[in-house]
Amino acid sequence: MTGTRRDTPSRHDPALSGLEVWFTGTRAELRAATTALAGAGCVIWQGTPRPLTGADAGRFRLYLRLSVTADRATTGRPAPAADNGAALIDLDAARTTRRPA
Repeated sequence: MTGTRRDTPSRHDPALSGLEVWFTGTRAELRAATTALAGAGCVIWQGTPRPLTGADAGRFRLYLRLSVTADRATTGRPAPAADNGAALIDLDAARTTRRPA
C-alpha cells in the first residue's frame, strides 16, 4: 500500500454525524477533555494525538467525534485509556518554565 495513512474516518462515509471536536493541549488536558465529553455521549471516533511544533512544542492536537443526545443518560462508553494516571497540570507554572523551541 502506498501513500500516507489517514487517521480519520472516510470522507465517503454517508453516516458522518455527531459532534466533531478538535482539541489542542497537553496530553493530560486532552485526556481530561475526552473523558468529560465521553460522559455526555458515546465516542464514535478518536484520532491519535499529534505533536505540535514551534511555540506549541509539548502540546498535541486530537480529533474526536461523539454521538450526543439531549435525553441520553451519562453512562456512555469511556474513552480509550491512552494516558493512565494522567493528571491536570498547573498551566501558569508550566508556562513560566517552558523553554523556547
